[in-house]
Amino acid sequence: MSISEKITKTTTPTYWEGEIPVNYIYTFGLAGEAFFRAIKDKGTFLATRCEECEVTFVPPKAYCDRCFEKLEKYVDVGTTGYVETYTVTFRNMDGSAKKLPRILAMVRIDGTDGGIIHYLQGIPFDEVAIGMPVQAILKPKAERVGGIEDIVGFGPPKR
Repeated sequence: MSISEKITKTTTPTYWEGEIPVNYIYTFGLAGEAFFRAIKDKGTFLATRCEECEVTFVPPKAYCDRCFEKLEKYVDVGTTGYVETYTVTFRNMDGSAKKLPRILAMVRIDGTDGGIIHYLQGIPFDEVAIGMPVQAILKPKAERVGGIEDIVGFGPPKR
């Protein structure tokens, strides 16, 4: 079947063989751009809050998932949170073995209903626990580019 072939039997399964050329440019969107710009410039996380539903989104969203209210107000929520859940990873994304296992955690950002999935750093495996406080570890300001890799991971909170 070619890309320009008209489908006449909509109940007959069809398939595509080979590669489909796709050209695209990924953008963060307005909310994502504000989030990553705050990390780059200020070293903090931004959230959006739906006053109608009383939900605070991290990463921020342009619209509330629950009531579809447009969210335009950003609030600084800092970089601290707690481990909501975690796992130990022994394999890389390509399936190859990691040199050393790493801890991947869902970190709920304090005062929000959202969080970030990232690696834990500087915490011994036997000390990791659900509910433990953590803080984002960011690259030095001069090295930040405004993307997810500006967050090195999460580690023990600074005192």
